[in-house]
Amino acid sequence: MSTSEFMLAGLVPGIAAAFDVSLAQAGYLTSAFAAGMVVGAPVMAALSRSWRRRTALVCFLAVFVAMHVVGGLTTSFGVLVGTRLVAAIANAGFLAVALTAAAALERPGRALAVLLGGTTVACVAGIPGGALLGWRPAFWAVAVLCLPAFAAVWWIPGAAAGSKPAGLRAELAELRRLSGVLLVGALVNAATFGVFTYLAPVAEGVAPVPVVLGAFGVGCFAGITAAGRLADRWPGRVVAAGGPLLLAGWVALALAAHVPAVLVALAFTQGSLSFAVGGTVIARILRLAEGAPTMKGSYATAAFNVGAAAGPVLAGTQARPFWAAAALVTAALLVHARRRRT
Repeated sequence: MSTSEFMLAGLVPGIAAAFDVSLAQAGYLTSAFAAGMVVGAPVMAALSRSWRRRTALVCFLAVFVAMHVVGGLTTSFGVLVGTRLVAAIANAGFLAVALTAAAALERPGRALAVLLGGTTVACVAGIPGGALLGWRPAFWAVAVLCLPAFAAVWWIPGAAAGSKPAGLRAELAELRRLSGVLLVGALVNAATFGVFTYLAPVAEGVAPVPVVLGAFGVGCFAGITAAGRLADRWPGRVVAAGGPLLLAGWVALALAAHVPAVLVALAFTQGSLSFAVGGTVIARILRLAEGAPTMKGSYATAAFNVGAAAGPVLAGTQARPFWAAAALVTAALLVHARRRRT
């Protein structure tokens, strides 16, 4: 599902040519998906509050697959934009419910790491995979690859459980108490995706782009896997130690990204630290939101995607993504410190 989001970066030129639209218009597909992810998480979580988790997951997955089938067949650009919006809403609903299900397991940190591990793989596979296949086959490939997930959903422990939600107003009231940690998560993720967006052009002429992107993606996977083991035991230590290291790494890249060995090595370490810290913060959101048992997954999803959407914009020009990331992580650390004092 995450591959569907990332693959657009490599498909925009082909889609623009196929539908005879400008590159800017084709870029609306990315905007539609981002908007659907941010809005869809709380809306879909609210609508499905009383459903069994398994029912919600299957329904969201079915809509997601259907939108890719329609998108792969359509000859209308307007319809294609609509399918991206609806697919993103379904994706956001699925992730919100899945995060809630993960939080209910015996070791929620490790469950969360498995869930978000798919996103880290998509960072590496989505763009080259989509570009290699072409846009219509890529849409069909995502639909086909999602089919085994229908079977997998039935094996998720606790997925058959229903919910006895409290009042929606009471769950929404939790947002005020969680605002600080949600902001920390959004800022850290904004730094991550701001850099990821510009990493390929920054690497050109310095080191092989696939090697740099691969190092970053492998680092992301390693970081979220490690965070899954550490977040259940020492979440505070992960953020306290990882946050300053993450900041130092972005500054180091800003100063020395022109050195090939430094760029590749720090791409790996920064990917690791980004997802270790970011994953731990998401786990913290789920742990703190006890008063929002059916909505907490949507809060974490929205924070994650607000960062993913805002990061590339805040990163600015291709020459400044590392400084922008350093500023965002600095802001996150300041918010985190203020939270701990209050």
